[in-house]
Amino acid sequence: MFHFEDFGLETDIIVLICLVLVAALLITSIVMLAKCSNLKRRYGSFMNGAEGKSLEAAFQKKFENMDYINEKLKEIDGRLGGIDANLLKTYQKVGIVKYDAFKEVGGTLSFVLTLLTKENDGFILNSMHSNSEGCYTYIKEVKAGEVFVALSEEESQSLEEAKKG
Repeated sequence: MFHFEDFGLETDIIVLICLVLVAALLITSIVMLAKCSNLKRRYGSFMNGAEGKSLEAAFQKKFENMDYINEKLKEIDGRLGGIDANLLKTYQKVGIVKYDAFKEVGGTLSFVLTLLTKENDGFILNSMHSNSEGCYTYIKEVKAGEVFVALSEEESQSLEEAKKG
């Protein structure tokens, strides 16, 4: 027969150790049951009373929605590409300078307007106003930020203002 006293162990210490182990196992079992119950509850809400077939239909519908969204995204990307291409051709930069063309005769009703694209292509519009002679309007072409005719001080100032964006 096996006796704990033969090994120098007290029976009441062994019983106490066994009780502590049983209590630890009991606590662990309670925690595991709580986690299992939580998992069952979450699974139940996921399935929501549905059978496997209806859940499969729900997944199929979600995938179809994703396909539709991807198609629309490609369509929008295509449209944005077209908008970007057209935007390069539009006048994006403006420079305007008001001045008195005939020094104290016409007032500050004269102006120079410069309109440029992103690549600095465009035109300079110079409108010179005079009280006695009327209004004269001139236009000069701008290519890559350069003009190949002489510019007045106001036209140069308007061109530089427009180039700065």
